[in-house]
Amino acid sequence: MTSDNLLARISINPNICFGKPCIKGHRIWVSMILDYLAGGVSIEELLEEYPGIEREDILACIAYGAEMSKGYFVEIPIGTNKETTKK
Repeated sequence: MTSDNLLARISINPNICFGKPCIKGHRIWVSMILDYLAGGVSIEELLEEYPGIEREDILACIAYGAEMSKGYFVEIPIGTNKETTKK
């Protein structure tokens, strides 16, 4: 499945979920899925928790996040990691 096919599974509508990107046909935010994945929740666990979505929907959220990161970046604090501050 191509990135364009995956991204077609994402919807942005100013009248739904405050205009936040969601899985098409659901009120499940892309950012929420990405937060769960970043926190260690597996795709299988998400599919169990949200039985109305499909594996491709989760992959679409990842693809959306990847596209967003191409034009933007997040400041990452330097020197806050315990390992980098120990001498």
